[in-house]
Amino acid sequence: MTEKDLQIPEKKEVQSNAESTRNAPVFIPAVDILETEHDLTLLADMPGVPLDRVDIDLEGDQLTIRGSVLQENGAGRVLLKEYAVGDYYRQFTLSSDIDREKIQATIKDGVLRLVLPKAEAAKPRRIEVKSS
Repeated sequence: MTEKDLQIPEKKEVQSNAESTRNAPVFIPAVDILETEHDLTLLADMPGVPLDRVDIDLEGDQLTIRGSVLQENGAGRVLLKEYAVGDYYRQFTLSSDIDREKIQATIKDGVLRLVLPKAEAAKPRRIEVKSS
């Protein structure tokens, strides 16, 4: 393993011209997307976002994830700050292969897990061969 393999990528801030009512940077959460024969699982890193501050919206084919971090006003003077605190925003376009009625979401330890079940028509199936 090299030093490059151990480097953690910097948080990417969303660049937007839109106005915001919160004075906090907005980051793009890093995600992993895993596929099985039955579903897609999306894992999004959203450290510091409590359950009641996660919003997931599905409008048409657009799946939008938002997470808000509560700003902590710690006592004392900041001597070193390496961790940027801010909100999270990411948007995905879903294909028709996803069963929108069965999407499930959980958050634990700063990781949002979205399970996107495949529609029956999109699942692989075995076709029986018969002799004639």
